[in-house]
Amino acid sequence: MLLRNHGAILFLMFIVLIQFSGYGMIVPIMPAYMNEIGMSGQTVGFLYAIFSITELLFSPIVGKLSDIYGRKMWISGGLLVFTVSEWLFGAANSVPLLLLSRFLEGLGSALMTPAVMAYVSDVTSTEERAKGMSYLNASISAGFMIGPGIGGFIAEYGIRIPFYSAAVVGALAMVVSLFLLPESLSPELREKAGKEMKQTDSLFRQFRKSLHAPYIYGLLIVFVLALGLVIFETIFGLYVDRKYHFSPRDIAVIITCCAIVGALVQITVLGPLLNRFGEKKIICACLVAGGGCLLVMELIHLSWIILLVTFMIFLSSDILRPSVGTLLSKMAGEEQGFIAGMNSAYTSLGNFIGPIMAGFLFDWYIGAPYIFAGTSLLICFVMSMFLLKTSEKRRTLVETDSKC
Repeated sequence: MLLRNHGAILFLMFIVLIQFSGYGMIVPIMPAYMNEIGMSGQTVGFLYAIFSITELLFSPIVGKLSDIYGRKMWISGGLLVFTVSEWLFGAANSVPLLLLSRFLEGLGSALMTPAVMAYVSDVTSTEERAKGMSYLNASISAGFMIGPGIGGFIAEYGIRIPFYSAAVVGALAMVVSLFLLPESLSPELREKAGKEMKQTDSLFRQFRKSLHAPYIYGLLIVFVLALGLVIFETIFGLYVDRKYHFSPRDIAVIITCCAIVGALVQITVLGPLLNRFGEKKIICACLVAGGGCLLVMELIHLSWIILLVTFMIFLSSDILRPSVGTLLSKMAGEEQGFIAGMNSAYTSLGNFIGPIMAGFLFDWYIGAPYIFAGTSLLICFVMSMFLLKTSEKRRTLVETDSKC
């Protein structure tokens, strides 16, 4: 499967790895940028927020347009914008330029992410789709894992060198995509999608359309899931530092080990698990496990137990994201680009609101973010059960009608 269509999925995995490595490189280098440019903590918050809000605004539009104009042009265009954003971040010497760079990086992600997800749906069968999505999410996990490490290592030669390096790699990937990546969507399907799309399909209309779609509960799960998980990830370092006095090295080892195991799970066993038990059962099990672990963190006082609980949360997160994406893809029918865009948009909305809530809750009470995040995942579990019952009832009605 990886080598099909001139190795398209393998190349897409590389693109996603570059994208999220570039996103992660900012983490270890930001303190040096703060000192050099004289940024406040509030400004740093804006730098993180502008990425998510930009992705939120543009992902649904690009997802639908990729159904009409194909996937390749958006992937190549996203790589171009990513290249410019990385170069600009390295060259920036003022806050406005840094904000512009982060805006462009969010735009590049909005161009690439829905098109890449829809591309995988185009070139895989229903049985293979879970494995294809798990490959992409493994690349995302790997990007988050190696991005900070690469950034910290290369920054020894200059804090701007990592971003110039990412720009060079992004430019090379863009050239390769232009000449070697085949288009995955047939002209017939593009023409059909173009006829069905209304000229007035704004972002608001696409959100409203998603609210009346049969997969709305899946998208709401995406939002609540993203909200809960990003709250956990945002304050994890602060929490274990304040409560357990973990050093930065301890935190880095935990995140790296969890990311490695998560990537291995997604590549090796996630596909067979989804094919054996189905997305909905796996999603429900991981929501209960992750939500329960988050809620009990306040009761833990031994460091080795917190390591085990943290591992379970990260593992649940790594399994949940591709499982929900696969479920939505199977429910989308011929609207693969649209559902991929809305998936990215609902995720970005959660990623935008989550860090703001995490900071407010953490200042109020150190354990409040985890209580909120755990409750969010359990709410997702209830929604998933409702989604399961609704889909089973719909399937029963369809089978009854077919027999009649």
